[in-house]
Amino acid sequence: MLHKAYALLLAFLLISCGGNSKNDTAAAAQPAGNPLQPQGDTSQVVESQAIVPMFNADSAYSFVARQVAFGPRVPGTSTHRKCGDYLVDKLRSYGADVVTQDVDLKAYNGDLLKSRNIIARFQPQKEERVMLCAHWDTRPWADSDPNKANHYKPLPGANDGGSGVGVLLEIARQLASVPTTVGVDIILFDAEDYGLHENDVEEYASVSNSWALGSQYWSRRPHEFAYNPKYGVLLDIVGAPASQFRKEGYSLHYAPAIVSKVWQHAKNAGFSSYFVEEEGGYITDDHLYVNKTAGIPCIDIINCDPESPNGFGPYHHTMKDDMDWIDKETLKAVGQTVLYVIYSEK
Repeated sequence: MLHKAYALLLAFLLISCGGNSKNDTAAAAQPAGNPLQPQGDTSQVVESQAIVPMFNADSAYSFVARQVAFGPRVPGTSTHRKCGDYLVDKLRSYGADVVTQDVDLKAYNGDLLKSRNIIARFQPQKEERVMLCAHWDTRPWADSDPNKANHYKPLPGANDGGSGVGVLLEIARQLASVPTTVGVDIILFDAEDYGLHENDVEEYASVSNSWALGSQYWSRRPHEFAYNPKYGVLLDIVGAPASQFRKEGYSLHYAPAIVSKVWQHAKNAGFSSYFVEEEGGYITDDHLYVNKTAGIPCIDIINCDPESPNGFGPYHHTMKDDMDWIDKETLKAVGQTVLYVIYSEK
C-alpha cells in the first residue's frame, strides 16, 4: 500500500499522525472495563443486554498464518487462486452464503489481473445489514525494502492483507454460532495492492486510482442490486505489536458517527491504548471508493506508525512483512472491538 504512505505524508501537512506507541494487555479473555462479564465465563460477555462472543486471538493468528503459508497472494498466481479457494470454503463452512465476483482488472501498467472479490453473507434474509471488509491480495513487489534486490519480489503480506482477513475469519467463526440482530456481510476485496511501483511513479505520473482495483469494481457493481448496509468497517494492517489506530481522515469526513461508535466501543472494552483519540492522515484505501462511489459510509481501521519513515512501520512493503509482525494482543483488540460493534446493533 505505497499509496497509503504517499497520501499519509501529504496529509501530515494538515493533520498529524503523531503520538507515542503504547502497549496494552487487553488481550485477556475478559475485556477490561466491562463489569457485566459473567463470572467464570470466557466465551461471551453481556454488554447493554447484547450477548457478545469472545474473540479468540489464537484462532485469528492461525488464520493469518494459513494465508501466509500459501505464499504471496498476487492476482493471477497459483498461490492466489489456492488461497482464494480456501477463503471461500472456510466462509461457507461457517454457514455464510458466499458469492464471488470473478473479473479481469487492468493494472496501471497494463497487466491483466485475474481477480476475485469474495462476499460472505450471514443471515442474508435480514434487511438491516452491516458490512465488514478487508483486502486479501498481497503486494507483488517489495519496493520499499532496504535491499534493492528485493524491489521486484512479492512479499509475504502477513500484516498488509493477511491480518485484516484473519480477524474477519475469526469473526465469521463467531457469527456461525452466535447470530447478530442485523445481517452481516464480510467482503474480501482483491487487487488492492497492485498500485504504482516506486520506480514507476515518474513514468506513470498521470495515472490515478491505481490502487484498490477490486473495491473500485465492487463499488460500481455491488454484489446485489441497491445494496445499502447501515455502514461499513474496513480492516487493514491490524496485526503489528503495539499498534495505534488513529481516526483516519476520509473516515472522519464521510462517516464521523461510525468512527465515534467504534472508538467508544474500544474504550469501553479497555483498548484505548490501541484506538487512540487522535486524528490521522488521509489514506487512500478500499473504504475511499466504498464511500465515494457506492455511497456507503465506511471507516478504515488502519495502523499508523509516526516513528516510521513511510508512516506504516518498517515491515511495510518489504520482505519483513511476515508472521514476526503479527501480534495476538493487537488482533484481539481489533477483533473484540468489532464484535462489540456488530453485536450491539439493534
